[in-house]
Amino acid sequence: QVNLVESGGRVVQAGDSLTLTCDANGDTLRRYSIGWFRQAPGKDREFVAAISWITTVYEDSVKGRFTLSRDNDKNAVHLQMNNVIPEDTAIYYCAATPDSYALRSGYGSWGPGTQVTVSS
Repeated sequence: QVNLVESGGRVVQAGDSLTLTCDANGDTLRRYSIGWFRQAPGKDREFVAAISWITTVYEDSVKGRFTLSRDNDKNAVHLQMNNVIPEDTAIYYCAATPDSYALRSGYGSWGPGTQVTVSS
């Protein structure tokens, strides 16, 4: 288990950019693969993207717009969101798993989430 916290969520307009950050309170993210998920109102939580030391994967709807990166100096993972659309509106969660291959599910540690709202 690792304590995660997300930050960076805010209200933006369609076409804007923003960066979400996942930090580990008192722990290191280097041992984990980090995934981002989102849940829109009335919908199930869905996979967005994940990064391990082997690969980075993205859900199709965010490919080319979102970019994941690790900041090892700051022990954080960033989700850069460009050209956002109203359909990106959701609560975004980061999650950690020790698995480097199965990145779309099986996460054991979750942050509380950060709200992203995209206005048209």
